[in-house]
Amino acid sequence: MAESHGPLSSFEAVGAVELTDPADPRAEVFSGLTDAALRRRQDAAHGIYLAESSLVVRRALDAGHRPHAFFLAHRYLDSMADVFAAHPDVPVYTGTDALLASVTGFHLHRGALAAMERPVPRPVDELLTGARRIAVLENVSDHTNVGAILRSAAAIGIDAVLVTPLCADPFYRRSIRVSMGAVFRVPWTRIDDWPVGIEVLKDAGFTVAGMTLGHGAITLDDLVAEEHERLALVFGHEGAGLAAETEQWLDRRVTIPMMNEVDSLNVAAAAAIAFYVTR
Repeated sequence: MAESHGPLSSFEAVGAVELTDPADPRAEVFSGLTDAALRRRQDAAHGIYLAESSLVVRRALDAGHRPHAFFLAHRYLDSMADVFAAHPDVPVYTGTDALLASVTGFHLHRGALAAMERPVPRPVDELLTGARRIAVLENVSDHTNVGAILRSAAAIGIDAVLVTPLCADPFYRRSIRVSMGAVFRVPWTRIDDWPVGIEVLKDAGFTVAGMTLGHGAITLDDLVAEEHERLALVFGHEGAGLAAETEQWLDRRVTIPMMNEVDSLNVAAAAAIAFYVTR
């Protein structure tokens, strides 16, 4: 039962349960579990992901994602009261900042966390229907980069994002936070058969252009001048770049011209430039 803090505590007002023990089984979904383990949990048909910060939690809910549980620092309870009222059957847990940090293993950004049920993955064909500009992330391994790319994709109007099997998870907590919830606003899914799946993009009418530093690549300006009706931009791993096999499947190999002996850009920066120039 929630501890009393005056005539009517914030805990009681929103129906929150005060947790005091980091080992409390009710906090298990927020503690010590890797994101891979969360995906395997049977609490929801397709696993669970963690949304961090009140803004990101609200954006996940606005996208229609279903909450599994909320966990907030004391001072954020009142500001989220409308969210709790809209989901009366979802448990709300609260605790001190120190407790939340102990449970989660990290300093909680803006004091709010929600365990959300993963939505059903959408088929690739569904995302391609009606799309004119898409991005493909091939084995991008850094969750910060994935989040930043998704944020740029949302801001600049990319219609869909596909991620290959070895790409970092866009629903990883850090990816979501860096994207500021943009991951919920850009349709995305995994394309499992890669790079053979490039044929699916070509069959749908896309010119498939891979960003590469390799010799013989055309410039991004040259690609824009070709005025492709449907364009798929492929971005590779932060270190290795595009796989050699992938390059053999591409319609275009494209590079961003650079000066002052700079030979490469961070993949998230390169993606933002390519999105803007080809918008």
